[in-house]
Amino acid sequence: MNKIFSAIATHMAHQSGRPAAFLFAVFLIIIWVATGPIFNYSDTWQLVINTGTTIVTFLMVFVIQNTQNRDGAALQAKLDELIRASSQAQNRFIGIEHLTDEEIEEYRKSCSALAKKAAERVSRRAHVRAVDAAEKTTS
Repeated sequence: MNKIFSAIATHMAHQSGRPAAFLFAVFLIIIWVATGPIFNYSDTWQLVINTGTTIVTFLMVFVIQNTQNRDGAALQAKLDELIRASSQAQNRFIGIEHLTDEEIEEYRKSCSALAKKAAERVSRRAHVRAVDAAEKTTS
């Protein structure tokens, strides 16, 4: 069942993102608007478009969420593999997507602090190189 739904969801998400799908939707709206005078802009005429768009929206929520979940999980697995394979990466980051928002925020703050320290080291090294180069040119 999961495999079938995933295949259908992937196909539907792919097809609904194409320009032809947009043009088809515009065509349906034009047809609906054109039939307004025929049905005297009745409540039933309005109900047709309201019901149709509600049903399509309701179903597309599940399709899009399914594809987003799979894409996110695949991306996370790829990132985890890069972390695992890198000798300088910290393996503690593997699987942090399962933590609470507060725990992830702590990791984010830790990364920001480490990035700031690394930037300061690079800046100091660049400054030392510039001073060394200036001393070499004056001597």
